[in-house]
Amino acid sequence: MSRHFLTIPDVSAGELQILVRRARAFKRNRALGRRLLAGRTVALVFQKPSMRTRVAFEVAVLELGGSVVYLGQDDIQLGKREPVKDVARVLSGYVDGIVVRTFAHQDAEEFAAYARVPVINGLSDSVHPCQALADLVTMEEHAGRLRGLRAAYVGDGNNVLHSLAQGCAMLGIHLAVATPERYRPDDAIWRDALRRAKAGGATLTWGSDPRTAVRGARIVYTDVWVSMGQEAERPARLAAFRGYQLNDALLRQASPGCRVMHCLPAHRGEEITDALMESRRSLIFQQAENRLHAHKAILELFFKKGKT
Repeated sequence: MSRHFLTIPDVSAGELQILVRRARAFKRNRALGRRLLAGRTVALVFQKPSMRTRVAFEVAVLELGGSVVYLGQDDIQLGKREPVKDVARVLSGYVDGIVVRTFAHQDAEEFAAYARVPVINGLSDSVHPCQALADLVTMEEHAGRLRGLRAAYVGDGNNVLHSLAQGCAMLGIHLAVATPERYRPDDAIWRDALRRAKAGGATLTWGSDPRTAVRGARIVYTDVWVSMGQEAERPARLAAFRGYQLNDALLRQASPGCRVMHCLPAHRGEEITDALMESRRSLIFQQAENRLHAHKAILELFFKKGKT
């Protein structure tokens, strides 16, 4: 039976640490694992368009010796032209692994339930585990260790935060979160992260004051306030997030020498200033590059565990 990667807790804390280390190994040596996927094909099934997720997965598969088939929304119309479960079973007969990028998380879960090959969640509205792994890689590169690191997240309690919180909890990273009350993280996912934090020796806190959240943080993370599919909410969101921008004034409350992260794409001048993105404090483009190496680590683990 194939094993799937839909959320960060689909791996153990030990496996998550191994993924971080393997991603760093792939970064040090781009030739590492170049025959891992020889003779294998991975399908990318994307309801949502993406530059980083698509290119990073395509290059990862190619550099590991495999082949890629990209299927966008116009190619499949997932869940509209035919049921998700039918697409999953058909593709399982053609390819050796599937990366899905969906709106509803239940579509990713249904894909995994009916697929006979490993399914990797490239993003859903609920979580973004591949991004979180790249984030953890970036944090370790910068800080030298993860356990005991103090990080903060300021902005929308979205899918990126959900996976980041779970990853921090499992690896002992102290994470303080500031969002407006209306846009706080999902209760069920946050409770799960709190439980994992207790086991992992981490502390997770939530509040609505960005200045409190960033106090003492070595890493300060943000994301867009208006995500794809939320365009109609833009005026209300911009009003709600006023005061949550990452800028020099806010970072004066953080640890001296703190660094900033953003999963991209960024709306410069909204959730983060242009000057901060271009400053020496930014880890943002290093973080983006690490998507490639994180994806290789994921493919390695789940192809070893999945169908051969």
